[in-house]
Amino acid sequence: MTLLALLAVPLAAVAALARARGPAAAAAHGAGAGLTLAAAIGLGLAVAREGSVTALGGLLRADALSAWMAALVALVAALAAAEAPRHVPLGEGGRFYPLLHLFTFTMLLAVTTDDVGLMWVAVEGTTLASVFLVNFERSRASLEASYKYLLICSVGVAIAFVGTVLVYFADVQAFGHEPHALRWTTLVRLAPGLPSRVVELAFVFLVIGYGTKAGLAPMHTWLPDAHSEAPAPVSALMSGVLLSVGLYAVLRFKTVADLAAGGAFAQRLLVVLGLVSLAVAAAFLWAPRNYKRMLAYSSIEHVGIACLGVAFGGPWGLGGALLHVANHALAKSVLFLLSGRIRAAYRSAEIPAVGGLLAAMPRTGPAFFVAMLALMGLPPFGLFVSEVMIFRAGFEAGWPGATAAALVLLVIAFAGLLRAVHRMAYGTAPTPPAEPDGWLSTAPVAVALGLLVLTGLAWPPGLATALGRMAAALAP
Repeated sequence: MTLLALLAVPLAAVAALARARGPAAAAAHGAGAGLTLAAAIGLGLAVAREGSVTALGGLLRADALSAWMAALVALVAALAAAEAPRHVPLGEGGRFYPLLHLFTFTMLLAVTTDDVGLMWVAVEGTTLASVFLVNFERSRASLEASYKYLLICSVGVAIAFVGTVLVYFADVQAFGHEPHALRWTTLVRLAPGLPSRVVELAFVFLVIGYGTKAGLAPMHTWLPDAHSEAPAPVSALMSGVLLSVGLYAVLRFKTVADLAAGGAFAQRLLVVLGLVSLAVAAAFLWAPRNYKRMLAYSSIEHVGIACLGVAFGGPWGLGGALLHVANHALAKSVLFLLSGRIRAAYRSAEIPAVGGLLAAMPRTGPAFFVAMLALMGLPPFGLFVSEVMIFRAGFEAGWPGATAAALVLLVIAFAGLLRAVHRMAYGTAPTPPAEPDGWLSTAPVAVALGLLVLTGLAWPPGLATALGRMAAALAP
């Protein structure tokens, strides 16, 4: 019941918002986001009690990993929903709000279905639901960004479809027409008997396809434009959790590939892609000029780090990658939401145009500065802990060269980000208008930053157990 409720709430919000206008639309929008978050928390509690939750004859299924991802999607969606009215002109909510909740629904469906074919449909649905949000401002730059996003991600998802068909072909060749052959639970059970060469070829297609959605380099070229041109709440959702949904699909298929062909093949492929992503991000983060594009390239950096954690494997690697995904979702969603306020105040997304941020915007400025420190992986924030876990896993797994190279690239990216945030915080620029909102508007941001401190200083009860259960599910 909790699983069906999680998917029904955003769909109901879409239906309600299709006709609502004015205050009624804002109320329905807020209620939909709040109830979605409550349903995700309820699903997490149910999974903690029962181990897994199913619905519709097993078509929908949530284990520890699904519940973790659903909670992240719902939490970032709630943060984005709280900020959305600031970016939606009066009368435009009839187009923006339904698409935002439809976008949330497609991501939730992708992480809570047991059928890899339906997961593919849901991932393609995320593109179709969000492409109009990217072009919400209807400028020439946003139109170009949305076109590039639609074209590249649709091609990527089509490549993932080829990989899915190859997995099904291997299944049929080995076991005939097995019932529910495309369900993940069935694939994991049958994987040791699947032909290894076919599964390896399928995994290459799947990593290219879903890696495009995750923003892994060199399939990342849509990401900087789309994230920088979309409204701030949409950028928060895309960077905070959409990339993680693509990585989730890779995680699921990696388990099947490891069981069918051994872990070395997938490990080597993911280590290469992780390092390439870090290298591309470090190159563009060394001297950024646009802070929204800077945040977009930082997403490529952190997806690369998480990819390395998945490749290194083990409790430290997988647990660190999953924790890193959560920490990045919190930090990056906060930063994109705050960047929207900064852009509105300074009327520019260029770093040289922003200066004296701490003094000029006494609520947004310090919050942005602290969130940037968290994103750079400094203690006491959770990203420092998850990165340490991943790099420890790399040394323990016998990848000292790759781990050392990743650390060097991370330092380069760190230096570029630090220089940019210093210029924004302390540089000189025309003073923007005073902040119109009170301290209450900063409350959601403070909650997210508080969670980042919590995962960095003292893990809440049950977090270590949850990470262990997810790691065990991915390495049966």
